[in-house]
Amino acid sequence: MVYVIKVGGNVIDNPELLQAFLKDFAAIPGKKILIHGGGKIATRIGDKLGIVSNYVDGRRITDAETIDVVTMVYGGLVNKQLVAKLQANGCNAIGITGADANIIPAVKRPVKTIDYGFVGDVDAGKVNGGPLQAMLEAGLTPVFAPLTHDGQGQMLNTNADTIASALAIALSAHYPVRLIYCFEKKGVLKDAADDNAVINLINREIYQQLLEEKILTAGILPKLENAFAAIESGVKEVLIGHAEDVIRNTTPSVAGTLIR
Repeated sequence: MVYVIKVGGNVIDNPELLQAFLKDFAAIPGKKILIHGGGKIATRIGDKLGIVSNYVDGRRITDAETIDVVTMVYGGLVNKQLVAKLQANGCNAIGITGADANIIPAVKRPVKTIDYGFVGDVDAGKVNGGPLQAMLEAGLTPVFAPLTHDGQGQMLNTNADTIASALAIALSAHYPVRLIYCFEKKGVLKDAADDNAVINLINREIYQQLLEEKILTAGILPKLENAFAAIESGVKEVLIGHAEDVIRNTTPSVAGTLIR
């Protein structure tokens, strides 16, 4: 089993949570990959440089100045700090972006009603899994920044959840894969106000029932759609759960929501 694990920006932004998560991640045996979000660090550094962050519906507009900032911060500062911390925990990590070894080519998002700027859309079928497989077989743990490239020399800011799903799909041709989304909730909840109301297993049938009963909040729907898209493309299992439960969520007895 290969574990493709995405950790959200809320953990990246909290030094204590991050330290605990990386210690747990390093302790997971076998082949694994980490994909990290950017957190608020790019915004803070952009502010210091006089580059104002603009968002539409919670999504960053990545103009020419902003792509330079996120490339520096996500691909440099955040990524290499994570790699160094993993090395300190005995995990032989290697930090990369989607441009390295041409692993994740992408296309600049077409302008419709909103111009998101230098944002990349990924086709999972075009991900190059060969270099990734070689790294895993060499005993390395790839750590991906949320960046891709267009093949013409342009870096692109790309959603970390999407990158995680695309990498999991590419690796599923060679390994059984469990894709794990780590965030601030314990899993998919029956009641958004009750952190312990975790739904432990969801399949397509249960998902349709939850939709009909309008139990799910809007925020979790994109993660579930990504999850089922990954499963339908060959990923064995997807797990949505709390970052603190990452070790348990690599075992058969999960604390979060397992999607099959």
